[in-house]
Amino acid sequence: MSSSPIDEPAAVALPTPDRPRSLVKRALPRSLFGRSILIIVTPLVLLQIIATWIFYERHWDTVERRLSGSVAGEIGLVIETMGVYDAAQRTHLFATMPGLTELNFTWEPGKTLADFSNRLAGDSIEGPLVDALNERVRRRYRIDFTSDLHRVLVAVQLPGGVLDVGVPRQRLYSSTTYIFVLWMVGSSIVLFAVAILFMRNQVRALRRLADAAESFGKGRNVAHFKPEGAAEIRQAAAAFLVMRDRIQRQITQRTEMLAGVSHDLRTPLTRMKLALALLGDDSAIDELRSDVAEMEKMVEAYLDFARGEGTETPVETDLAVLLEEVATTARRDGVSLSLAGPADYPLLLRRNAVKRCLANLLSNARRHGSHVWLTALPGRGGVDILVDDDGPGIPAGQREIVFRPFYRIDRSRNLATGGIGLGLTIARDVARGHGGDLTLEASPQGGLRARLHLPS
Repeated sequence: MSSSPIDEPAAVALPTPDRPRSLVKRALPRSLFGRSILIIVTPLVLLQIIATWIFYERHWDTVERRLSGSVAGEIGLVIETMGVYDAAQRTHLFATMPGLTELNFTWEPGKTLADFSNRLAGDSIEGPLVDALNERVRRRYRIDFTSDLHRVLVAVQLPGGVLDVGVPRQRLYSSTTYIFVLWMVGSSIVLFAVAILFMRNQVRALRRLADAAESFGKGRNVAHFKPEGAAEIRQAAAAFLVMRDRIQRQITQRTEMLAGVSHDLRTPLTRMKLALALLGDDSAIDELRSDVAEMEKMVEAYLDFARGEGTETPVETDLAVLLEEVATTARRDGVSLSLAGPADYPLLLRRNAVKRCLANLLSNARRHGSHVWLTALPGRGGVDILVDDDGPGIPAGQREIVFRPFYRIDRSRNLATGGIGLGLTIARDVARGHGGDLTLEASPQGGLRARLHLPS
């Protein structure tokens, strides 16, 4: 039954190699919708990461180096030109250069730079510009990125003074980079939204198929279900409809056949009862009457088992009222019974079938115990109806075998001591016909507990 505290950790501990897999499974979505979206989004995100990395590492870096090289080349060209121009020509050169190159040149004769910076200092565009100035200007210089938000100030030390150059930041980097990123992210969001809409429609069709299958498994009518969705989902829905029609035809044929069998078996039994009634009273005749009565009970039990309740339509039923009716009938038959349950609990049930199931369970409990406890415990997935007794119970190894048709723990054929072995079989058939189940376990009252689960 219950394990010892020493054995319990060893029973539930997972092997070390399985733990990473379990963590991955926990992180993955459980629904088909979530997993489908993950399948669509994961390649899209990976594609964006790869494209962005290639763009930034290759394209953007190449563009920045070419732009910086162009600026450094123009500065070098002006410096070389200054060496062959006189003062008037230099003034004209500095006046015309802003319109041609967008660079502002200022000559400060006799000035000397206090410090130089030929290495990267933190700005993303300083590295390519430093490399370009080192390659094309080849003179000492200083770069100021912080004094002006719109321009980069470059001061070059020349033999006769300092040449100050104001470089617009647009000349050093391309603004289309951010436009590319925005377009990429925006288009991904649009594609993601479209994928969600399409996947929701496909998953909705699958959910309706699952709901129809679940309802049919609980014995409910699914006459208005229609195939919809993708071709594979429609194929599965069509197969479900064919299966539903086949099962319903089998149920109808079995019911019609058993109706004829019932009539054929009851007719000779009725004749035998009438013949025995005309023979008078005698010990041998009384034994025959007893045998006929037993045969009648056996025939009724056989027919109940074979007929089931497949043709009964499920209706909204108050479980509290149904349990009270079953308890009243049982007490009228002499059962000492205690009832406990919710005051109001509606369920969609085959009313007569559930009453027959509970009657069989109460009959078994009464046969083997002196008192019976009937309890209803509502839960998340439905309700558990418990039937407890204080009898000898059933060994754990036989609690599943007793559900076999015609199996009896008492090997004698005396109907008074154990019936014919169909009560629990019929009860479980009713439970599973509602989508639930019937199990046996040890009762806290000392005997046997029958747990009937009915889904909501």
